[in-house]
Amino acid sequence: MAAIEDVNADQNILRGTKLNVVFHDSNCSGFFGTMGALQVMENKVVAAIGPQSSGIGHLISHVANELHVPLLSFAATDPTLSSLQYPYFLRTTQNDYFQMNAVADFVSYCRWREVVAIFVDDEYGRNGISVLGDALAKKRAKISYKAAFRPGADNSSLHELLVSANLMESRIFVVHVNPDSGLNVFSVAKSLGMMEDGYVWIATDWLLTALDSMDPKTVDLLQGVVSFRHYTPESSKKRRFKERWKNLRTKESSGGDDGFNSYAMYAYDTVWLVARALDVFFSQGNTVTFSSDPNLKKTNGTNIKFSALSVFNEGERFLQVIHEMNYTGLTGQIKFDSEKNRINPAYDVVNINSRGPHRVGYWSNHTGFSVEPPETLYSKPPNTSAEHQRLNEIIWPGGVTKIPRGWVFPDNGEPLKIGVPNRVSYKNYASKDNSQLGVKGYCIDIFEAAVQLLPYPIPRTYILYGDGKRNPSYDNLISEVAANNFDVAVGDITIVTNRTKFVDFTQPFMESGLVVVAPVKGAKSSPWSFLKPFTVEMWAVTGLLFLFVGAIIWILEHRFNEEFRGPPRRQIITVFWFSFSTMFFSQRENTVSTLGRFVLLIWLFVVLIINSSYTASLTSILTVQQLTSRIEGMDSLITSNEPIGVQDGTFAYKYLVNELNIAPSRIIPLKDEEDYLSALQLGPRGGGVAAIVDELPYIKALLSNSNCEFRTVGQEFTRTGWGFAFQRDSPLAVDMSTAILQLSEEGKLEKIRKKWLTYNHECSMQIADTENYQISVQSFWGLFLICGIVWFIALTLFCWKVFWQCQGLRPEEEGDEVRASEVASSSRSGRSLRAGSFKDLIKVVDKREVEIKEMLKQKSSKKLKASQSSVETP
Repeated sequence: MAAIEDVNADQNILRGTKLNVVFHDSNCSGFFGTMGALQVMENKVVAAIGPQSSGIGHLISHVANELHVPLLSFAATDPTLSSLQYPYFLRTTQNDYFQMNAVADFVSYCRWREVVAIFVDDEYGRNGISVLGDALAKKRAKISYKAAFRPGADNSSLHELLVSANLMESRIFVVHVNPDSGLNVFSVAKSLGMMEDGYVWIATDWLLTALDSMDPKTVDLLQGVVSFRHYTPESSKKRRFKERWKNLRTKESSGGDDGFNSYAMYAYDTVWLVARALDVFFSQGNTVTFSSDPNLKKTNGTNIKFSALSVFNEGERFLQVIHEMNYTGLTGQIKFDSEKNRINPAYDVVNINSRGPHRVGYWSNHTGFSVEPPETLYSKPPNTSAEHQRLNEIIWPGGVTKIPRGWVFPDNGEPLKIGVPNRVSYKNYASKDNSQLGVKGYCIDIFEAAVQLLPYPIPRTYILYGDGKRNPSYDNLISEVAANNFDVAVGDITIVTNRTKFVDFTQPFMESGLVVVAPVKGAKSSPWSFLKPFTVEMWAVTGLLFLFVGAIIWILEHRFNEEFRGPPRRQIITVFWFSFSTMFFSQRENTVSTLGRFVLLIWLFVVLIINSSYTASLTSILTVQQLTSRIEGMDSLITSNEPIGVQDGTFAYKYLVNELNIAPSRIIPLKDEEDYLSALQLGPRGGGVAAIVDELPYIKALLSNSNCEFRTVGQEFTRTGWGFAFQRDSPLAVDMSTAILQLSEEGKLEKIRKKWLTYNHECSMQIADTENYQISVQSFWGLFLICGIVWFIALTLFCWKVFWQCQGLRPEEEGDEVRASEVASSSRSGRSLRAGSFKDLIKVVDKREVEIKEMLKQKSSKKLKASQSSVETP
C-alpha cells in the first residue's frame, strides 16, 4: 500500500490519474490463485502484479497471455518463466538462472566436484535444480544425488530423505526449497548429526528471506550455512524506505523483527515501474481499451462466466513500454535485457555464524566473486577468471575455517570395486595371488601404499579382469570403469588421450613410452677409425687454424727472428712446418717478439685441449662395443613392409594403426616374453617379426631376459606414464594423486620399484652410435673465438707500430718527392706519391727491427744538427 500511496501522491506521475490496485490472496494455492486471477481480470486491469509463487506464476501466465495483460512478478524466480511460452510475463526480481550460476561458481571456487541437491518437487524446485545441473556441468562438476520431497512434507519424510542423502559420498548439500518447509530440513539434519565438521550446506535466497521474519534463536540451527541473497546497492532512498518500513511494522505489531527483506523493495519498485510505464504510455498518445474475446464466448454454455473477461487491446504496446523502461529504484537500476531479465544480476554471499548472518562477499555475472560491491566494478572490463575470485573467511559447520574436503567414502556398506588386469606376461606388475587381497605386484603395492596415506579408511575389493589365458584389453577395462562396473582400475595402465575422455587418471607413478626393439650384431672395425673422433667440419676448421697461426707467427717474427727470414721458398716451408709442428709441441723455431710469444702461448693451450679431446673420443670409439641393426628406428620401420610385434592388450596396436597409419596386417600381437624372444630370433623371413614396439618398462625386463641379444633402436617416440583410472570426476582421484606424490617425495616409490623390478642381468638399452662420440665445431667455438680475438689484437698492435715507424721515416724522403713534383705534372706527381708511400711501407715491414731503429736514430740526429745550425745563422 505504501507504493500506491506514494504514486498517487506524486503529482509528476500520471498527472491526476489515480492508480487503483485490486488485491487477491491465493493462499499459495494454484487453484485459488487461478480463480482469483480470473476474478481480478473481470475488473479490466492493465497490469497484474504477482504472484509470489513460481508454480502459480505458470498458471496465471496463461490467463495473462489470453487477455494480453502484462504480468509482473517480484518473487517468482523460476527460470522457465522467462521462456517464449509466456510472452506477457515479466520478472522484476532476479532470475534463478543467475543464482544457480552463482552456486555453481561457489562450488568451483571451493574446488568441489559433486553436490547433493535437496529441493521441493514443484516447478520452482525442479526447474531451479535443472539449471544448477547445467551450470555445474560447465565447471566439470555435477549433482551426484537429487533428494526431492513433496511440498508440505512432514519431518518423518524429511528424515528418510536426509538419511538416503547422507549415504552418498558428497558432503556438499544445496538446499533449494520454499521458506515454509526449509528450516525443517536443517532441524532434521541437525538431529542426524549432519551439521557438524565435514559437512557443507549451501542455501539459495529463500533462507535469508525466512530468517528475516523468524525468531533470532533459529540462527543457532544454521551455524556454518552459506546462503545467497539478492543484492541491492546502498542508497539514501533505500535507507529512508527501511526506516519507513520499520515505523509501519511497529504500528502493526509490537516487538519482534520487522520482517524486512529484499522482496519488499522489489514489490515497491514493481508498483512504481507500472506507474512510470503508464505515464510514458499515455504521454505517447496511447489509450486504454478493451474488447471481448471470441474464444471466451464459446464457453457461455457453462456456469462460469468467462464472457465477463475482456482483452486489453493495447496490452502488447504497454508491455513493450515496460520492457524499455530505464531508471533507478530502491533495488538499483531497473532495466531489462533482450531475454526480459533485469540487467546486472548480483547476490550477497552470506555466512551464518554465532553472531548471525555475515556477508563474506558478492557475486555478479560481471566479475564473479569479489569483496567489493558490484556497482564499483561495472566500469571495469568483465573478469571472471579463477585468480581474480575473492571472498572473505567463511566459518563452516563445526566452527572450522578450512574449506572442507566435501566428500567421504560412501557409508552404504559397498566396498570400492577395483578392477585388476589378469596378466599372463610381466606378472611382476599385477597378477593373481592366493593372499587375502587376491592380487599382487608392483602396481598393487603402490596403490596399497597410497591408500594408507589417505586420512580416511577405504573398504575395497580387488576383482581380476580377464580370462587368464591372454592379456586383457586395457581399453575394455577403461570402458568398464566408465560404465560404473568398476570404481577404479589398478595396474600397468598407460595414460593416453583417448582414455582421459572417459576416466580420470591419478598422477603417474611410473614414466613410460613406446620404443623399438630389434636384433643387433657386432659392427666390423674400420681402417679409418682414427678419423671418426672429429666431424668433417671440425677437421677442416682445425687445419685452417693451424695455417692461420703459422702465418700470424711469421708476420710477427719476420722483423725480429732470423729463423723466419730468407728466400721466399724457405719462408713458406717454415710457415707450414711451424704450423703443424705445434700439434706435437715440437716446433724448433724460437719466438723472439713479445706479441709472437703471446699468440703462441694461447695457441698451444688450444692445441692441448684439441689433442686431449681427440684422444678421449678415439679411446671411446675403439673400446665401446659397436653394434648395428637393419632397423634404425621408427621411421625406417614405417617405410618397410616387414611385420611388427606388439604386446597383446596394450594401446600400442591402436597407436601404430591410428596414429602412424601402419597396415593392421603388419602388426602381430604377442602373448608373453617367450613369444617376444622367439619372434625376434626367427625374424621376418622365418615367420617372426623385424622388430617389436612396446613400452619402456616391459622392454627393460625383456632385454634382461634375452642376455642382451637385442637392443632398442632410435629414440623413444612417445612420452607417457602409468596411472590409476577412476570414474570421471571422482574426488578420490585427487587424493590418490596427492598420496602418490608423497610416496615419491619420501622415496617409497623407489623402494617398491627395487622390490619388484630389479633384474639380475642389466643391459644397456640403446645401440652405441659412434656419432655420439664425435666432436664438432659447436663444442669448441668458444675456444676458437678467444683465439681469434687474441690474434686480432696482436695484428692490430703490430700494424699500428709499423705505421708509426713509417710515419717517422717519411718527412725527409717526402721533401725530395715534393721538390721533384714541381717539375712533373700534377697527376703523375700524385701517382708517384702513392706508389712511393706503399713501397716505403713494404720496405719498412721487410726491414729488420734493428735497422729501423738505427734509421730513426740517425734521422733524429740529423734533425737536431739542422735545428742547431739554423739558430747560429744571423
